[in-house]
Amino acid sequence: PGISLKQETISYLAGAELPAVIVNMQRGGPGLGNISGSQADYFQAVKGGGHGDYKMLVYAPYNLQELWDLTMLAFDKADEYRNPVMILGDGILGQMMEPFTPTPYAKPDLPEKTWALNICKDGKPNVIKSLFMGEGELEQRNYMLQAKYQKMKDKETRFQVYDIEDAELIVVAFGIAARIATAAVRKLRSEGHKAGLFRPVTLFPFPEKQLNDLAGSGRKFIAVELNAGQMVEDVKLAVNGKSEVFFYGRPGGGIITPEELYEKLSGLLS
Repeated sequence: PGISLKQETISYLAGAELPAVIVNMQRGGPGLGNISGSQADYFQAVKGGGHGDYKMLVYAPYNLQELWDLTMLAFDKADEYRNPVMILGDGILGQMMEPFTPTPYAKPDLPEKTWALNICKDGKPNVIKSLFMGEGELEQRNYMLQAKYQKMKDKETRFQVYDIEDAELIVVAFGIAARIATAAVRKLRSEGHKAGLFRPVTLFPFPEKQLNDLAGSGRKFIAVELNAGQMVEDVKLAVNGKSEVFFYGRPGGGIITPEELYEKLSGLLS
C-alpha cells in the first residue's frame, strides 16, 4: 500500500514540474495483499493515481540489466523533462539475483536547472508551485503540460519485438510477464508455430502506433499480465479493431508459468 499513499505527492511533483525517480516493485493486492509478484499497479502508474491530468514516464524492466540501465536513464529523463519518472517492477524482479554488467554512466547534455533554489549570496529567489489562481492560468498550465507529454510520446517510446515478422499470434507483455512469455513463444516456434512477442519497455508513452502497424491481416494479439486485465485495454485501443485481442492473466500475486501459457497460446493457434 506504500505507493498508494504517495499519489497526491506525485501529482504535486508533476504539477510543479519537479524531477523525481520513483521505483515501484509491485506486489499482490488489493488491500494489505502479499509480497508476491504482481502487475496490478499498471493503471495507477500509467493513467495517474493522483488528481489532475498528469503523466509520468514509466519504464518496465524485465531483468536486472534493464533495471540498472533504465534507472540511470530515468534520472536523466526526469531532469530533461522536469517530470517524475517511474520504474515499474514487481516482487519477483525485486527479489531476484542474477548476473548483470554495471554499465558506466555517460552523462548527456541536460538543461540547466534555472528553476532550482540557488543558496548563493547573490542568487535569485525561486518559487516552485502547483497552485495557479489567476483566471485561466491553470488551464494554460495544463496545455503546457500536455504539450510536454506529447513530446514524450514523440521521442521516448521504447519497445522490443521477437519473431513477429511472420507471426500469426503476437503476445504483448511487459516486465516479468514478458520474460515468462518468451519461454512459451520459443517453445511454440521450435514446433513450427508462428508466434511472436511484442514487449513495451515504456508503458507511458505506450507504443500504440507500433502495435497498430502490426495489426490486421488476420493476426491475433494476446495481452499477458500478472493482473486481472489492465494493459489489455491499451492494446485494444492501439489495435483499434483491426485484429482480435485476447487476454490471459493471474491476479493477487499468482504467477503464470511458461507451461500454462504455452497451452493457452496453442489453443489460439489451433
